[in-house]
Amino acid sequence: MEILQATMKELEELTILFDEYRQFYGIESDVSSAKAFLQLRMALQESIIFIVVEKNKAIGFAQLYPTFSSIALQRAYILNDLYVTEDARGQGVGKALMEKVFQYCEQQYARYVTLQTAPDNVNARKLYEKLEMMQDQYSNYVKYFS
Repeated sequence: MEILQATMKELEELTILFDEYRQFYGIESDVSSAKAFLQLRMALQESIIFIVVEKNKAIGFAQLYPTFSSIALQRAYILNDLYVTEDARGQGVGKALMEKVFQYCEQQYARYVTLQTAPDNVNARKLYEKLEMMQDQYSNYVKYFS
């Protein structure tokens, strides 16, 4: 298993994974829009994407968005997307991706990495807790715009 920081070279494989990830969350498949979204994020250097390749096949990815902590006066990251293909689950791919994310954030002198997951995503919650992530004391508020 190899974890790479994705470049435009991996865009096609990454697009397939990203589209599968969105379908996992109930969104209808839209490969062309998924590709355009990723391509723009990468071109504008708005996200950091790690992709897992095993036997020349992409089997997972993680996407980070940079932000800042005004209180700590440091960079921080939002782990917005984490996905492992169904046939690769239970093999340590998610754990390896998370460890790569942690390593990257530490190298960037980030204050923290944060993420959100659905209350019923039991496997993900177990992984995050196993990796010593914890729920913070803040409640998330959100306002959606169309």
